[in-house]
Amino acid sequence: MSRKPVQIMETVLRDGHQSLAATRMRINEMLPMLECLDNMGYFAVEAWGGATFDSCLRFLDEDPWERLRTLKSHLKKTPISMLLRGQNILGYNHYADDVVTAFVKKMVESGIGVIRVFDALNDVRNLEVAMKAAKESGAHVQGVCVYTISPYHTVESYLTLARQLVERGADSICIKDMSGLLRPYVAYDLVKALKAEVNVPIQLHTHYTSGMGSMTYLKAIEAGVDVVDCALSPFALGTSQPCTETMIAALEGTEYDTGLNRHALKDAVIHFREVKKNLAADFNLKTSFDVDTNVLDFQIPGGMLSNLFNQLKEQGIEHKYQELLEEMPRVRAELGYPPLVTPTSQIVGSMATFNVMLGERYKMVPREIKDLARGKYGKTPMPVDESVRAKIIGDEKIIDYRPADDIAPQMDLLRNQLAEKGYPNASVEDVLSYALFPEVALKYFAKNR
Repeated sequence: MSRKPVQIMETVLRDGHQSLAATRMRINEMLPMLECLDNMGYFAVEAWGGATFDSCLRFLDEDPWERLRTLKSHLKKTPISMLLRGQNILGYNHYADDVVTAFVKKMVESGIGVIRVFDALNDVRNLEVAMKAAKESGAHVQGVCVYTISPYHTVESYLTLARQLVERGADSICIKDMSGLLRPYVAYDLVKALKAEVNVPIQLHTHYTSGMGSMTYLKAIEAGVDVVDCALSPFALGTSQPCTETMIAALEGTEYDTGLNRHALKDAVIHFREVKKNLAADFNLKTSFDVDTNVLDFQIPGGMLSNLFNQLKEQGIEHKYQELLEEMPRVRAELGYPPLVTPTSQIVGSMATFNVMLGERYKMVPREIKDLARGKYGKTPMPVDESVRAKIIGDEKIIDYRPADDIAPQMDLLRNQLAEKGYPNASVEDVLSYALFPEVALKYFAKNR
């Protein structure tokens, strides 16, 4: 049976350096190789969204909107893909519908071609406004099934989610495995089921954290997956994606041949190897990470493991690390099995850390945990444990509707706030930057406007 070649989305300009170099790659380090990447024949180049927006403003003294327009001026043949957190946009809270709509329209106008839109809880109500705006703007809308493992998360639950996403206009479906939990034969079954269920392309995104990434891709490819996410070798493996050149080579001469010329990537590989060295030196970064099979048991993304250990170390109780690893899945189960991805990974992690540090469970409860239990982030996959809910929010009212319905329009208010702070003629882009990261944006404006 003949089939279309497997396509690759290149992640070196976004998730590759977000995973291995704390999202510190600068636009001038991308520019020399954009033409090379553009000529490869990739499905898309992921180059924006995720943590890049925050990092541009906070650490790199760059305007993320200017970066996007610059990228687009060089990537003329290949769509630019980005990662959007649904109603959270690129921040950590829900924003009003008018902000979500304005943001999506502006980023498509500035050069985004593929929008991968996800919600941490897989609550499609939190995706509807972003997906509608993306469709109206003419972008390719990729609906996401955030992959995790729990008694709730079955192949059937993902089929239901995929159907809901396609009903809302998704042009393709992405299985987003942010922690490297997806096992090869499970991937085969899941992709096979999705291909039989929905009539749109299926894309697979994984991380190498557990060491299974390439095997998982190979089985997914045999099951009919259309696109896989890979990173050029200097920014591959570890907590990043499987390697682009290796994947091309593995499929050469088979029915799944990508048709891409890996030798054409030689200059880019040499260039990004130097970039990684420079980033490690300039920002004092650890850029190589060992395989960590702990993730299979505790489902904690790799970067988060080191953060949690450092938090305990600062408190002088690093000997409680194993206790914390065991507390995380316990807290997650009690809170309704949310997938551990931004922002739920940070929320569950902080609760588990407090429980271990204080020696008493749910003695100190962060506001975000209360909000999660109340439904402010959306519907958790399974109900929050009743005794835990009673302990942390008592008889507070539960939000059982779309959480953003409670948020009044914000764009005019944000414009007025910026005018009061000395920016009466702020561009739409500046208003949106301020909406997401007010303090960081104001610092950037003070230096650059």
